[in-house]
Amino acid sequence: MGKVVEIKHPLIDHKMAIIRNKLTDTKTFRENVNEIGSLVTYEITRDLLTRPIEVETPIAKTICYTLAKEVVIVPILRAGLGMVDGIHNVIPTAKIGHVGLYRDEETLEPKQYYAKFPDIMVEATVLIVDPMLATGGSAIAAINLVKNRGAKDIRFVGLVGCPEGIKALQKAHPDVDIYLAVIDDHLNKVGYIVPGLGDAGDRLFGTK
Repeated sequence: MGKVVEIKHPLIDHKMAIIRNKLTDTKTFRENVNEIGSLVTYEITRDLLTRPIEVETPIAKTICYTLAKEVVIVPILRAGLGMVDGIHNVIPTAKIGHVGLYRDEETLEPKQYYAKFPDIMVEATVLIVDPMLATGGSAIAAINLVKNRGAKDIRFVGLVGCPEGIKALQKAHPDVDIYLAVIDDHLNKVGYIVPGLGDAGDRLFGTK
């Protein structure tokens, strides 16, 4: 079974307080989601494999280490876009794919409308990015898509999750590690995380 990591850090706690606040404006919300994306990247990449390379410093030759595998960031549109720049700032060599999914408000099931990936999925570490892990439906669907492209090393990266979404994702994809800034209490009857932070996509882009 893949691990579930709730990332603990005072700066993440501070920024989570800002984005949870319903009075936070769109600009501030977007900036802090982006910054949390950067902060969680250190934890989600802690165990990435490296390979030795020889480097010549101004003083002498030495052995350094570089990433052994490429990284692909795959945001689930729309809301996943809010975390991409923060992660990409830390891993600027990462490639970026996209998965477009929307949730049917009646069935709560994800519907695909777009998918495009770089051609290195088989060998890469793939980060599936979505701020919210609610029902787990979108994450499961996105992981199905990247697995169909041959991806094997897959990690889910989010901000807020709940036990229902974690359980669903683990059941569907037990080989995928889950990284979250915080695990909230539960999912309400209309599919929102409680206490959560509302609709992340609407709050990121100023839509209703």
